[in-house]
Amino acid sequence: MPYRRLPNTDVARLKALKQAYQKGRELPPFKLAFSQSTFNKVQAFLPNFDAAIRLYKNTYAVAIAKSREYPNNYKKAKLYISHFIQVMNMAIARGELHANIRTFYGIDEFDSKVPEMNTEAEVIKWGEQVIAGEADRLRKGMTPITNPTVAVVKVRFEQFMDAYRSKKINQKNNMRILNDVTGMRTQADEVILNVWNEVEKYFADLPDDMMREKAAEYGVSYVYRRNELRRLSVFH
Repeated sequence: MPYRRLPNTDVARLKALKQAYQKGRELPPFKLAFSQSTFNKVQAFLPNFDAAIRLYKNTYAVAIAKSREYPNNYKKAKLYISHFIQVMNMAIARGELHANIRTFYGIDEFDSKVPEMNTEAEVIKWGEQVIAGEADRLRKGMTPITNPTVAVVKVRFEQFMDAYRSKKINQKNNMRILNDVTGMRTQADEVILNVWNEVEKYFADLPDDMMREKAAEYGVSYVYRRNELRRLSVFH
């Protein structure tokens, strides 16, 4: 005998709620297989749940679109910051600049390696230090680093920071909306369960097959177990 299975996806939950709502709109209360108070709950809950699901999908789609741009901004910022430090180190190696200028950028005077930038935090740290350090040098009348200039580095760094902040905001919004939807799923399951229980009780005096057929019109879902499906396939 097939058993009743409650929805386990948002699409299925919406479908069940909409089917119950449609029945409540089509039939007068005395012909409806579930109570008017339950219909009122469906009617009040469905628009909010539907809107929450749409909002989550839209927010998620925006986050995915933005995330496609993010790796390129991250890569370019890292590349320009690294290249700026490399150019500075080469100028020191040629004797054009004194080694102590490294300290302007938060680098040890005798450290000729390019700092590691394998994380967002490291890129942000060195981007800020390079831009601030070069600005300090220029205020003191020192020769600027060129190819790239700090202005070019700053443009790439700010593009990365805009993308970084946007990503963080999207993640926060997604989590907030997902938490809202998660809470509403529990409520949706309770409303659907009430509808289905009342519908099955209403048709309880009918033969099982007919009861399930009538209940299915209200969105109640029945599935066969695997062994039952095998038996059915043999008979057919």
